[in-house]
Amino acid sequence: MTTVDVCFRYGIPPGEAEMRALGTAREVYGIRALRFDEKNKTVRVEFDATRLNESNVESLLRRAGLDLTEKVSLA
Repeated sequence: MTTVDVCFRYGIPPGEAEMRALGTAREVYGIRALRFDEKNKTVRVEFDATRLNESNVESLLRRAGLDLTEKVSLA
């Protein structure tokens, strides 16, 4: 397993419906953790790169209704 983190900034904070949908996204095989930073409006996702890639993760978040605006560099 190769663990990778990716971080995205969001515009509109997720509401109740989006949070429920994100709960389902956490169950996707390969997603290890989701961490929100409300102050900076970012979500950081830890995932298994042997199962998923950044594009897959971004699609999962968008399908859950998250208003992603940009990918944030994790330098």
